[in-house]
Amino acid sequence: MATSRDRLGTLEAEGSSGRQGYSGVEVVLSSDPATPAPLCPHGPTLLFVKVNQGKEETRRFYACSACRDRKDCNFFQWEDEKLSGARLAAREAHNRSCQPPLSRSQCVERYLKFIELPLSQRKFCQSCQQLLLPDDEEKHHEHQVVGDVSITQLKRPSKLLYPLENKKTNAQYLFADRSCLFLVDLLSNLGFRRVLCVGTPRLHELIRLKESGGTKSNIRSLLLDIDFRYSQFYMEDSFCHYNMFNHHFFDGKAALEVCKTFLQEDKGEGVIMVTDPPFGGLVEPLAVTFKKLIAMWKEGHSQDNSQKELPIFWIFPYFFESRICQFFPSFCMLDYQVDYDNHALYKHGKTGRKQSPVRIFTNIPPNKIILPIEEGYRFCPLCQRYVSLENQHCEHCNSCTSKDGRKWNHCFLCKKCVKPSWIHCSICNHCALPDHSCKGPKDGCFICGELDHKRSACPNISTSKKVNKAVRKQKQRKSNKMKMETTKGQSMNHTSATRKKKRRERTHQYLCS
Repeated sequence: MATSRDRLGTLEAEGSSGRQGYSGVEVVLSSDPATPAPLCPHGPTLLFVKVNQGKEETRRFYACSACRDRKDCNFFQWEDEKLSGARLAAREAHNRSCQPPLSRSQCVERYLKFIELPLSQRKFCQSCQQLLLPDDEEKHHEHQVVGDVSITQLKRPSKLLYPLENKKTNAQYLFADRSCLFLVDLLSNLGFRRVLCVGTPRLHELIRLKESGGTKSNIRSLLLDIDFRYSQFYMEDSFCHYNMFNHHFFDGKAALEVCKTFLQEDKGEGVIMVTDPPFGGLVEPLAVTFKKLIAMWKEGHSQDNSQKELPIFWIFPYFFESRICQFFPSFCMLDYQVDYDNHALYKHGKTGRKQSPVRIFTNIPPNKIILPIEEGYRFCPLCQRYVSLENQHCEHCNSCTSKDGRKWNHCFLCKKCVKPSWIHCSICNHCALPDHSCKGPKDGCFICGELDHKRSACPNISTSKKVNKAVRKQKQRKSNKMKMETTKGQSMNHTSATRKKKRRERTHQYLCS
């Protein structure tokens, strides 16, 4: 497994290149809605295609929406593959076997029984990551069990549960309390009354703690998360088991209605969505999901408010800025560095390349968002927004240009500011690291090679498809011709042999007569 630093470098390459990593695998978003995607344990799968620059598209296939590693979910099916009834039945049985052992209502029922128990009987199995009722203890007597679970601990389940740290699937890095408190105070100061927490369990906890703690915070929250373990700590109106990569509610229409009601309450006023997806996740399916949540929110609006936008905080590494803004042009990136408790690199106080690359992307005007001066942020009167201390205003770009918290330098040849470690390369005619390879692979569109768009948005895609279709037809004609020639040859050989055999038989009969 790659180290955290190696993985960070890979993600930065993916984010800046406009490609889905070095493998050239892209998600196909314009699939036929009349053909539903096959299901895996994580809900509807996504359609992918492997592409190589200057080459024909390969065969398209379905794979898990949430897991980028086949070890975590080995679902694979060619788009045009026909499955037998036996295989479909086996797949359905496998999907059922992978679901949580308890239903949502059973989890709520157990939770209500658990909180009524005296403190001495409240136990949590760390081995199974499960709250235990007295009848369960015998099955877990050889496991690592924590006793005397207090109500305070129940209100902070992220402290009881082991974080899921698979970078490609869950990447459950949890906000540091510093960042979490900043977000709660910011949301309160901006006047929001409801927060849809998509993959932000620690923020959800802190909001609920403030709500129940008698403070002046009157914010409510609903958590949508793929980690089903949270089902045992929350009622139905506080948590939905949810896959943000395919907008799938595991508990069906009941959970969907909970989310819809939460978003549309007070005609959609006073609500914001805060999301912190796994950094290894693909931007495209996430954007599609968030647009579906936006559409759900808009259903509760009148026609007069149709131009309004659902306020959003999308927390993601800064090097995905161009791809996020491609789907949400109204978004801007704040300088605030989001830190995580259980991540080796994303810690507050580190400098240079070691500081957190995670930022907040939002459609809220940046001049309304005050960043804490005591943590090293200042207000730029020219940009009319808060920036980090090292982010100096460039008079040539007329902007505070730094993205990673360091002071960037202006390159007059590139006509833009670049990272301080970059130099201008006369061979490549742009700035890059001093030890870069001038003959390295070019980033950009797989069809025309331009850097300003992806293959799916290429103006030449129709021409490319026609060429590819013509090539495929030519190959098919050639293949059919070869088959016909082979069949014809075999047929002629068979006819010749039959004639020879009959001639021999007639000769034999003549000689014997």
